[in-house]
Amino acid sequence: MNYENILCETDGPLGRITFNRPKVMNALNHQTLTELAHALDSLRANADVRAVVLTGAGDKAFVAGADINELAKMKAMQAKDVAYFGQQVFARLENMGKPTIAMINGFALGGGLELALACTLRTASTEARVGLPEVSLGIIPGYGGSQRLARIASPGVAREWILTADMYSAEEAHRVGVINRLFAPEELEAGTMKMVNKILSRGPVAVRLGMEAINRGLNMSQQEGEIIETDMFGLASTTDDMREGMAAFLEKRKPEFTGK
Repeated sequence: MNYENILCETDGPLGRITFNRPKVMNALNHQTLTELAHALDSLRANADVRAVVLTGAGDKAFVAGADINELAKMKAMQAKDVAYFGQQVFARLENMGKPTIAMINGFALGGGLELALACTLRTASTEARVGLPEVSLGIIPGYGGSQRLARIASPGVAREWILTADMYSAEEAHRVGVINRLFAPEELEAGTMKMVNKILSRGPVAVRLGMEAINRGLNMSQQEGEIIETDMFGLASTTDDMREGMAAFLEKRKPEFTGK
């Protein structure tokens, strides 16, 4: 597929998606979401890729939101379909079996913040600004933002952010747990890649099973989640990576994981 609104690249174990509509601050329209879905499916199927970084072109925005020119034309049932499609695209980020990292280099508003919330982790420039301004337009978040923000931060944070439609600093987003790590603008790329490379140095199967245990456990009681954890722990213990990791620790050397 030839992409017009995104760039999709691979470099060894790293995939990278860049939203490339800087003239409209990388706003999400239907075409962009369609291209994103295809790119995520492609990266998921690529066995060499073990992590994916998403960011925005230019120095102003990660993704400044959904394309209002499209949203303004929606009828009721069409709007429901639009929200469902966006949710299905973003669900790919959670279900890739590979860490996805949103590198927020500017505004992440509305659908842009919802996109970041669907990622495994989020880093941000100290100059980034985030928020869910939908109620100021007479709508509500439609791409999963009301659900993910409440789970990642808290229901109280989700209520305040959604009901006020305010914009928040990266520092505030970090304080409430929405942003994992903050960096000065000139250090964002290097700082994010340091974290990504650390993840890539770990056992690939263990990383995948750890994410699965967390994601599945979020929708269960703690007791049920611990059953999932024991299953994932047992499965990890059958792998070559486990034997290599244990041997490397005892031999005081770096492990050479194969993802098997």
